[in-house]
Amino acid sequence: MLASQLFSHCLKEEQILEKEALSNRYHHIWHMDQSLKAFCVLLPENTKQVSDIIKVCDREELTVVVHGGLTNLVGSTETTGNEVVISTERLNKIEEIDTASRTITVQAGVILEHIHDAVLEKELLFPLNFGARGSAQIGGVISTNAGGLRVLKYGMARQLVLGLEAVTANGTVISSMKKIIKDNSAYDLKQLFIGSEGTLGIITRAILKLEEAPKSRNAAFIGFNEYSSVVTFLKFMDSNLAGKLSGFELIWKNSYKQMTSVSDAVKPPLPYDYKYYVLIEALGSHQINDQAEFQNLLENALENEMILDAVMAQSPSDVAWFFRIREDVNNLVDLMQHDQHFDISLPIPLIGSYIAARYESLALIKGVEEIYAFGHVADGNIHFMIGKSNLSEGLKKEIDYCIYDGLKAIGGSVSAEHGIGTHKKAYLELCRTPEEIALMRSLKSSMDPKGLLNPGKIF
Repeated sequence: MLASQLFSHCLKEEQILEKEALSNRYHHIWHMDQSLKAFCVLLPENTKQVSDIIKVCDREELTVVVHGGLTNLVGSTETTGNEVVISTERLNKIEEIDTASRTITVQAGVILEHIHDAVLEKELLFPLNFGARGSAQIGGVISTNAGGLRVLKYGMARQLVLGLEAVTANGTVISSMKKIIKDNSAYDLKQLFIGSEGTLGIITRAILKLEEAPKSRNAAFIGFNEYSSVVTFLKFMDSNLAGKLSGFELIWKNSYKQMTSVSDAVKPPLPYDYKYYVLIEALGSHQINDQAEFQNLLENALENEMILDAVMAQSPSDVAWFFRIREDVNNLVDLMQHDQHFDISLPIPLIGSYIAARYESLALIKGVEEIYAFGHVADGNIHFMIGKSNLSEGLKKEIDYCIYDGLKAIGGSVSAEHGIGTHKKAYLELCRTPEEIALMRSLKSSMDPKGLLNPGKIF
C-alpha cells in the first residue's frame, strides 16, 4: 500500500512525500548529495497529526525515524529504506513568549537561532548556544540533550526545559506543558524523552526557561604553555567574576593555527607562540563596570604569571570575531579527505595528559592525516576531529579505540553531548554499567514494545 493511502485520513496530499519526491531529501546536511532512502516522508503540522501518524505506524508495524535540522553527528537520523520519516519542519511555530514567567512555548521544528532572535526582542535570553544554531531544531536539541558553549553557566538542554509534549510509540500524547520550575509530583516524565534520541517518543512541543538578557558581554583570548595553568586560571576567573563567567573554551595550538589561517575573518588574535589557547566569555549587567573588572582580572593574572598573554575584545564586533574562530569548525574539516568526529568527556584535571597521549597515539596510526582537539574544558567536554586518508572500517575502529581506550578507567564518557545513535552504540558499555544498560533496555521495551521508534539506535 502507498503512503498516500495509509495516511490520507490524517494528512493532506502535499504533506505526504514518497517515491520520486524523496530524491531531493537527505538524512544529514553533510550528505545532501545522497538521496534519502525511506518508505515516505511525512510533514505534520501539529501534535494531533503526529499522534495520528504514529497510530497508523503502530497498527501497520512501520518503523519511524524523526528528522529535524539534520545536524546530529552520531547517525541518529540515518535510514535503511523502509522507514516512515516524520519531518518536524512544519512544526515551526513560536506559540508564546511569556515575559513575566520568562518562558517561551515552541513547536519542535523551531530553529534554535529563531528562538534566540525572538526572545532578544523581549530583552530575554535563551542561553543554549552552539555553532549549528542556524539549522538545528529545538526538538532535536532536546532529544539529544545538546550542550554547547554556555553549559558552564546555564547547563545542558535538560536544565532549560520546563514543559514538554511528546507522542509515544502507540500514539498516546504525553503532555506536561507547565511553566513552573518546581514540580515534585512523583516522576518527572519529561526527562524520559530528553536525551533519548527519539527512541522513547517524539517531542512535539516544549516550554523553555529564559533568562534576562545580559547588558554586557566581554571576551578574551589567553595563551598558556601548561595545562595546569589553564585549570588554575579557570578557578581564578570563576571565583572572581562571581557568577558572570559563561564560557571557557580550550583550543590546542595546531587547532588554533588552522582555525585562524584560512581568511581575514578569522585572523589570529594571539600569535602562534603557545601550546594552549583559551577563549573566555563573561556576561553581566553593566558594560563599563564589567569591562573594567574583566580587564583588571586579566592584568592581575598576567602580573602573577598565571597566564602568558591575553587579548581582550574591545567591541561587539571583536567578540563576534573571537567566537567565529571557535564556532566555524568547517575551517578544520574543509581540508580533510575524510573526517571522523568525537566528543568525549572526562575529569577536568586529567584532560591535558589524556589528550596529549591521544595526539601521540593517533600520529602513529597509518591513514591518520590531521588531528585537531578543542572543547568546553570547564565542563570536561573535548572534541576531536580526525582527518584520514580512507573510509575503511578497520581504520575507523583503530581511531575509535585510540580515542576511547582509557575513558572507562577514569570515569569518562564516549559522548559528552552528541548522543549515541548508531555510530557509538558499540561503545556504550565503556561509560554505562551492565545494570544501567539493562534498565535502559527495559524502559525501551516497556515504552516501545514493537521497537518502532528510531530502531537500531543506542542499542
